[in-house]
Amino acid sequence: MAKTSTSSLDLEPIDRLEEKLKLLVGVVERLKSEQALAAAENQSLQTEVESLRARVAAGETLSTELSSLREERDLIRSRVGEMLSQLETLDI
Repeated sequence: MAKTSTSSLDLEPIDRLEEKLKLLVGVVERLKSEQALAAAENQSLQTEVESLRARVAAGETLSTELSSLREERDLIRSRVGEMLSQLETLDI
């Protein structure tokens, strides 16, 4: 009988080790799952960043074009004003 109690005491550290290993496996699985979610979110955010960069580039192009059109409009306005002044001086 003394032998059985000794052998059960000897197994106690192994049982604790087994329990700790099971907990560790659970933690590793959870971390892998979290990493997969983070990688998917990272990919999604990367796609969104690329989309936003494209929109910014398009906005800059439109801004440049708008500026050019405004300059052209001012030039046309000035030339039309000059033509109107010349027509007024003709006294027809």
